[in-house]
Amino acid sequence: MDWMKQAQQRQDELIGNLKELVQINSVLDESTASSDAPFGEGPKKALDWMLQQGKEQGLKTKLIDNIVGYIEMGEGEELVGILCHVDVVPAGSDWIHPPFGAVIEDGKLFGRGSIDDKGPTMAAWLAMKMVKDAGIKLDRRVRMIIGSDEESGFRCVKRYVEKEEMPTLGFAPDADFPIINAEKGIAELSFHQQARSQENEQLVSFHAGHRINMVPDFAEAIVRHVPEEFEVTFNSYLKISELEGTIEKNTDGFKLSIKGRSAHAMEPNAGINAAVKLAQYLNTVFTTPQSKEFTQFLVTGFANESRGYALGLAFTDEISGDTTLNAGVVSFEEGKGGQIDVSMRYSVSYPYEEKITAASTIVAKLGFALDVVDDSKPHYVDPQEELIQKLSKVYERNTGEKAELLSIGGGTYARELKTGVAFGMLFPGEPDLAHQADEYVVIENLVKGAAIYADAIVELGTKKSK
Repeated sequence: MDWMKQAQQRQDELIGNLKELVQINSVLDESTASSDAPFGEGPKKALDWMLQQGKEQGLKTKLIDNIVGYIEMGEGEELVGILCHVDVVPAGSDWIHPPFGAVIEDGKLFGRGSIDDKGPTMAAWLAMKMVKDAGIKLDRRVRMIIGSDEESGFRCVKRYVEKEEMPTLGFAPDADFPIINAEKGIAELSFHQQARSQENEQLVSFHAGHRINMVPDFAEAIVRHVPEEFEVTFNSYLKISELEGTIEKNTDGFKLSIKGRSAHAMEPNAGINAAVKLAQYLNTVFTTPQSKEFTQFLVTGFANESRGYALGLAFTDEISGDTTLNAGVVSFEEGKGGQIDVSMRYSVSYPYEEKITAASTIVAKLGFALDVVDDSKPHYVDPQEELIQKLSKVYERNTGEKAELLSIGGGTYARELKTGVAFGMLFPGEPDLAHQADEYVVIENLVKGAAIYADAIVELGTKKSK
């Protein structure tokens, strides 16, 4: 079967579906949460929309507790899983194209979720429809599992694991081609300042970041009792550092802000952390104990590197590379002190307990306490597994390129399967704009991805390799 030709003929269908899905603002919204929509109206609307597509195709669908669902086709005792999600991270700032507009320009479809993960989901969905319409008999059922909380905790897929049948093998179209068989561990660390506020502290408040899995692109602070030349030196800092920011004088002091650049937490160096940049300046000004301690901690821990050396958390291995730390949500309130919430992506062979214990001692000397809020262990699939052997054949015959095995710092639903990998949809050399402004998917690659996924469905759905 020439899946590429089939996908090209159905390109308009693919793009039309993706535009509809991208135009649904499916960011976690606790203000509209209810029993019918536990993560808010947007994520539930996107999930319902997806399941409706399955119903219209006459396929088996199921909604589980209003947070996760699936679309299934075929027969057989075993199950192939395609694990997708329809929720997205907040849009953030600095978009040229409307984040939920699904604008097409220069062969690209722009919008939040276009590459993470609505575009790949639509490619996989077209692949399922193409295999169904071709009448190919499979030995295994194929089930697209659709989550609505991937970006803020995996609660959806964890509920699926508790209640539903687990796939024998499967893939998540939510990262890079060729094949990702190693995903770093993901720990949410919270650093709490221990000292109580004293009177006349210079820092009144400090806020940056929406999610720990995004590099903060904006930070602001309110300060008082600062030197007369404060406004001049801040503007000089912005100019020298080539940063954008604002400063306003008020009755108590100053309100100032800095703009950074968002990026995915798996590689903080791809962004500019606005919280860290603002702390670097304030640290040259502050003299009162708690204010100085707060900014000094940010500077020490995160200003010059993202690998955790200063906090005793650094580690690297050949399988998955460096451990990385992203200070994603940063806050300080007068009377309470500071808190820095960090996403740590740690190597597959990371000596976890040893490192956390050592870091706790180090940060205590800096005036902070370390709490582990959540921890998802690393994921690794042996290259000799059927899943990897078959997907390697699929990738190589569709691209003519070797199917290299990769490791990532991002976390996909694949880690919830014993035998699961991330398989696309970014091709080698493509820029990764997930979680960034003006996120887009290249339409030509969207079509190509659909063809590869159709081939993969047939290959994995047939026990004897094609």
